[in-house]
Amino acid sequence: MRLTGLHLLLTYRCTYECDHCFVFSSPGSEATMTLELIKKAIREAKELGTVEDIYFEGGEPFLYYPVLLAGVKYAKELGFETGIVTNGYFATSIEDAVEWLQPLKEAGLDSLSVSDDDFHGSLDNPDSHPARTQAAAVQLGIDVGAICIEPPKEINDKIKGEPIIGGGVRFRGRAIEKLSDDTLPRKKWDTFTECPDEDFESVGRLHLDPYGYLWSCQGLVFGNLNKSSLKEIIENYSLSQHPVFQPLSYGGPAELVRKYDLDLRGDYLDACHLCYLARKELRKKEGFKDFLAPGQVYGEV
Repeated sequence: MRLTGLHLLLTYRCTYECDHCFVFSSPGSEATMTLELIKKAIREAKELGTVEDIYFEGGEPFLYYPVLLAGVKYAKELGFETGIVTNGYFATSIEDAVEWLQPLKEAGLDSLSVSDDDFHGSLDNPDSHPARTQAAAVQLGIDVGAICIEPPKEINDKIKGEPIIGGGVRFRGRAIEKLSDDTLPRKKWDTFTECPDEDFESVGRLHLDPYGYLWSCQGLVFGNLNKSSLKEIIENYSLSQHPVFQPLSYGGPAELVRKYDLDLRGDYLDACHLCYLARKELRKKEGFKDFLAPGQVYGEV
């Protein structure tokens, strides 16, 4: 495995409680990464020698601005490309947004990704917080892009001749509770024979959460940085020995159901839907919580 990117989940707390959030962020969520853990992760990423970029996300990372600023500065000092994912809540005006972003620009921030969609009340609104944030970033010369995920809807797949779900939502986390409309098309559990997003053998980037958990997909644990170094976790990783990654890699979420004889042989919206529910069931079994964590990501707040 050659790790090239490390994404730091600075906090689970957020100004929003979006229906599609796969880590159950909200204004009441707890757990925020310490500066000590941030610097440890960045330092060990440097020692690893393959990581190229460090991203800060959440939750909403701007809620802990001094720590965010120090983290970006430290990552830049160690030679990384840096980025932040935000909803731009702080942009009460373009002028104010410039004041928030200017110190980050001076600290070495390279790019900004702004959530700009109906979930954040901003789609097609030129005077929204995300729009002001993007305008301020352009003014400062920060590379900026929008993350736009729309509510799920049924659309016709003209190639395969059957309806599919559009909008970009992945049915895991809060999306299962809030967006799994019974009118949306579903498929049989045994058709989900691969993970559409992750390559568990050649992982290019990992996420680190405030508890020290390293994930590929949120809640799928590679190791914990509070217990082992990043180098040790990477060097000791074995796909064949991982009780969750191995079946997912071999036969997708359907294989998780088969291997552990889970009572989930029904119809599902997408592979993430079945995978997430299978993981929640596995967390109830002895020995799995170290591989499927923390409870925050599984709605156990």
